[in-house]
Order: sequence, then C-alpha cells, then structure tokens
Amino acid sequence: MECGNGSQLTHFMLEGLPYPPKLQVPLFLFFLLIYLLTLGGNLLILLAVAWERRLHKPMYWFLCHLSFLDMMVSSVVVPKVVAGFLPGSGAISFQGCAAQLFFFHFLGCTESLLYTVMAYDRFLAICKPLRYHVLMNHSTCQLLAMGAWLLGSLNSTIQTALTFRLSYGRGNRVDSIFCDIPAVLKLACGDTALNELVTFVDIGFLAITCFLLILMSYVCIISAILRICSTEGRRQAFSTCVAHITVVVTYYVPLVFIYLRPGTQHPLDGVVAVLYTTVTPLLNPLIYTLRNKEIKEAVMRLGVRKLAGVRAVSYPAFSRSCLRPGEERRVWRIQDS
Repeated sequence: MECGNGSQLTHFMLEGLPYPPKLQVPLFLFFLLIYLLTLGGNLLILLAVAWERRLHKPMYWFLCHLSFLDMMVSSVVVPKVVAGFLPGSGAISFQGCAAQLFFFHFLGCTESLLYTVMAYDRFLAICKPLRYHVLMNHSTCQLLAMGAWLLGSLNSTIQTALTFRLSYGRGNRVDSIFCDIPAVLKLACGDTALNELVTFVDIGFLAITCFLLILMSYVCIISAILRICSTEGRRQAFSTCVAHITVVVTYYVPLVFIYLRPGTQHPLDGVVAVLYTTVTPLLNPLIYTLRNKEIKEAVMRLGVRKLAGVRAVSYPAFSRSCLRPGEERRVWRIQDS
C-alpha cells in the first residue's frame, strides 16, 4: 500500500481492546482499580523496606528497584488504557507515541536486566554465603542497579530511533492498547524488514541471554539447597527463590510471545499485551508479599505503626493525666515508637 498525502502524522489513534458498549463502564473501573492497586502494592513494598532496617539488604534493595519499575511501567501504559474507555480519548500525539514507546522499552529492558541481577544476588547468598557481604557490598549493589538502568536506556534509545526514523502514512490507527514497536511498524511507509530483524535480534538476544543467566544461577542455587541438611533451611531458601522464579516466568513468557515472532499476528496478541503491561506489574508485589515472610512481617509492622500513630495523635499529651495507668503506658510507648 502506498503512503498517502498524510505521511506527516500529528497523532495516532490507539485501538485498544474491542469490547461491547455495555462493558465500557465495568472495564473502565476494572483497569482503574488495577492501576491503583499496582501503585498501592508497590508503594507499600517501598515503604516497608525503607522503614524496616532489617530489610536494608541487597535483595530488598533490588526489590525496591523492581517495585519502582513496575509502578513506572504501569503509569506509562495503563492511564492511557483507562482513558481509552472515555469518548474521544483514544488519540495520542506523534511525540507522545514516541515517548511512550521509549519509556516502555527502557523500563522493560531495565526490568529484564534487574531480574538477572537479582538471580545473581541469590546465587551469591546461597552458594557463597561466607563471601556474600564482600562480593555484594553497597558499592556493588549501586553499580549493578545503575548498570541495568543505563543499559536499558541505551537499548531503548536505539529501538526508538530506528522505529521513528521511518515516515508514517498508512493510516493512524495503532492496533494495540499502547504504542509498541510491532503495532507502530505496521503503519510505516517503506520496507520494515530491517526494523523487524533488529527488534528480533536485539530483544531476542537480551531476553535469551538474561534467561540463560537466570537459569544457570538457579541450577547452582537448587543444587546448593539440596545439600542443606536442615529441612527448615531448605524450606526458607526455596521460599525465597520461588517468588523470584514466579515473577521471571510471568515476565518472560509474554515477552517471547510478542517480540520473537517478527512480522506475524496472533488473535491473542491483544490479550497478552494486556497481561504483560497491566496485570504483571500488579502480580509482582502480591507474589513477593505472599511468598516472602520478611516482607509480610514488615508490611504488617508498617500497618501497625501507622495505626498506632493515628491512635497516638488522638490522645493529646496534656490528657495523659486523665488516662488509666495501663492506657498511659501504652500511649507513651506508641508515641516513643
């Protein structure tokens, strides 16, 4: 198809999800709820780790980065999905589309690298426990996290520049819930074979490399766990690792399905995109809080502190003389904490 006179597009129209008109309000509320829960769940992890000094460890340092990434990924995509259920809100400017594509791949690539770093951290903690604090010190943690962010930014810059160096004029309707490379390339004028090849090689190489490194780490980890004599020790080690493995699987399966099929379409592409961009960032805090005992306890203590703070405020200092002895001691203890 030849490009028409509208090759200089000013905006795209995001098609979003096909749905019956009667489901417009329920879907709007559903995705809005998912977005709020994603922000709330990940923010709760950040606050719990920041508040609890026992969690100031490399594992939870990387988990905070992961929670922040999930909040940002959800914020890049889901608000536009929610707005798409309102009349006349499916448009996104050309520059906005480019920005959305850049930040989505920037955050996604960084998250993939961060999963690999977290697997390496667990490998050192379980397989080399005596040298763990030497190998994974504060400076190393910062360098690994910064390296993941920088490589993610570089990778996304290359992908975005290659995508938007093309001219666009084959309509302006993006068959996706957000501006992603496969959907945007369908509207490009000229041959997109190079872009599809680069996307396949780049994302494929990154995903496969990270996945193999994670797999190698967990082969060593499982081998070391099986040599632990204590049943309780094995249980705790497996419990810590299962959460990370679960999150990795929910991340890589949709990624492979979407990006490692260049130039092809599948009826499930839209469903997988929804799961990948909206549901997965919500699952991460749920998985880590449900599977990790330390995080659960920290979240519960955070809730108790907040509740105690509210109760303490309700008792002014001048009214202590009016309280019974047991209540007075309890208020002092709450306020001092």
